[in-house]
Amino acid sequence: MTGDVPSQDTLRRLLVECRRIAVVGLSSNPARPSYRVAAYMQRQGKVVIPVNPRETMVLGQPAYPSLTTVPGAVDLVTVFRRSEEAGAAVDEAIRINAKAVWLQEGVIDEAAALRARQGGLQVVMDRCWLKEHGRCLGEEGRDAGPVRA
Repeated sequence: MTGDVPSQDTLRRLLVECRRIAVVGLSSNPARPSYRVAAYMQRQGKVVIPVNPRETMVLGQPAYPSLTTVPGAVDLVTVFRRSEEAGAAVDEAIRINAKAVWLQEGVIDEAAALRARQGGLQVVMDRCWLKEHGRCLGEEGRDAGPVRA
C-alpha cells in the first residue's frame, strides 16, 4: 500500500456520508470494473454521476465529459483511469471542491494525492470502493443483489 492509509473510521465515514459520487472513466460496458462498481454504488442508494467524454448515458444517468461540467456539488470523485491519467482527474476534483477523491485499486499517483490533501480533500488510493464497502460495513452495508449488474 502506498501513501497514507486512511483509518477504518475514515473509510467508513466516506462510504456512508458521500452520497453524490462522480465516477471518472465510467464505462457503459457491463464487463468493465467501473460499471460493476458504479452499479453496486447505485444499489446502495448513491447518486452516480458518469464522467467520460466517450459516453452519453451510463446506468440511466447522463454522462459528462469532465468533472468541471457536472452540475451541482460532488461529494466523492472515484477514478477508474490509468495511474498516469489520474492526476488530471484529481486536479479537477480539487477545482470543483469535491470532499474526497478515491483512486481505485491499481491507480496510484502520489503527487496527485499530495495535491488533493493539500487542497483539503480526503484521499483513498489503490483501493476498490466495492471491496472496502463490504469490508468496512459488513452485512449492514451489503445489498442482496449480485455484484455484477
